[in-house]
Amino acid sequence: MSDYLPPLTALRAFDAAARHMSFAKAAEELNVTPAALSFQIKSLEEHLGEPVFHRLNRAVELTEAGRVLAAGTGPSFAGLIAAWRATRRVSDDTTLSVTAGPAFTAKWLAPRLFDFAQKHPEIEFRFSATLRILDFDRDDVDVAIRFGMGGRDDDGLFSKRIIADWVTPMMHPALAEQYPTPESLVGAPLLDQLDTKFLRPAIDWPAWFRAAGLEQTPEIAASFNQADHAIDAAASGGGVVLGRIPLTAKDLSEGRLVAPFPLGLTTEAHYRFVCPMGAETKPQVAAFLEWMDGEVASLDEYRKGREFVAAADVAR
Repeated sequence: MSDYLPPLTALRAFDAAARHMSFAKAAEELNVTPAALSFQIKSLEEHLGEPVFHRLNRAVELTEAGRVLAAGTGPSFAGLIAAWRATRRVSDDTTLSVTAGPAFTAKWLAPRLFDFAQKHPEIEFRFSATLRILDFDRDDVDVAIRFGMGGRDDDGLFSKRIIADWVTPMMHPALAEQYPTPESLVGAPLLDQLDTKFLRPAIDWPAWFRAAGLEQTPEIAASFNQADHAIDAAASGGGVVLGRIPLTAKDLSEGRLVAPFPLGLTTEAHYRFVCPMGAETKPQVAAFLEWMDGEVASLDEYRKGREFVAAADVAR
């Protein structure tokens, strides 16, 4: 039996049909007619000498030979697609694809994109807001803004710490009149954020109360799984949030939130600029990193006049 491969178009048609278990859907994916796709698969079957599909009423099923072939074509075409995308990015210096968490995208990145676009009109900016750690090659991503302690997820990658995180109580200005002291927060509607619960030591309300010398156990009025939702609730007067500076700077600067107490709780968790090693020198990536460095420098203003306690010092 010859190992000579059938035409690549026939294998591609088979791969699509095997994934969809539908000739019609496979034809739609490949932008060909169902008749053309059926012809390609028939050509492959003639080359193989046996069928790869059982044709049923309004359905198809893989034969044993089809199952064996599908086990190889699926990963192979996925690898080819990833390699092609990576190869195209080598020579592409006008497109920048960035992934970041939903809260960071909504509260920090998106409001500033117009400034970046004005300074770099030659760069087409794309971003994906997700908490999932994307694969640079498979997911066609150039840069990731990641939050946490760092570690093995960054192994073999360029990783630069760009924003040190810390938290302090924040609320609508009208609400601040009702709760003028840290002690008064015992009776305030406290908003909790579940997206930082993975951090150890914690940067939550119990930790901040301990740092402030308050013995009472904080009572949570509402919990949010996304930080930007908690911030929006606080900005509308719905409660007091333990705001993270990188996510609240715009609300603070525009007066929707105030941070009346000097005590801030620090954490070793931070935002990092991550990309494949060597990609940091690509024109569009280097431009984005330089722009980010300039933007985050303004966050230092919010540290002035504050007292800081490390979360590790009040951990239980």
